[in-house]
Amino acid sequence: RRCRRQAQEARVETIFNSLPVDITFVDKADAVCYFSQSKERVFPRTKAVIGRKVQQCHPQKSLHVVNRILEDFRSGRRDAAEFWIDLKGRLIYIRYFAVRNKNGEYLGCLEVTQDITDVKKIKGEKRLL
Repeated sequence: RRCRRQAQEARVETIFNSLPVDITFVDKADAVCYFSQSKERVFPRTKAVIGRKVQQCHPQKSLHVVNRILEDFRSGRRDAAEFWIDLKGRLIYIRYFAVRNKNGEYLGCLEVTQDITDVKKIKGEKRLL
């Protein structure tokens, strides 16, 4: 069983690392528990952030916003928040999602970051056929 579980965990991690987005999971105690390592990660992370409070991973000037989002997620006032910024000429889309179990209990949040510069240039259609 353990080997199958380890193989499954490795597969899931490979899937997350293959996505064109960066994913970070923060638990209900605001500790960073996981981050994906996509090829073109927008905001680099090192293993040193695991276990660190998410507030320590953000600039001081944005802490009040981070704390408000987390409190809103905890209280159920909202389930998502989104921002976009210009970073060195690239348009970066940052979304936060509350993670809840089937009973609605807050388990933490996901931060999903994506460089959408090229996505914004899409026009018309491109079909499979």
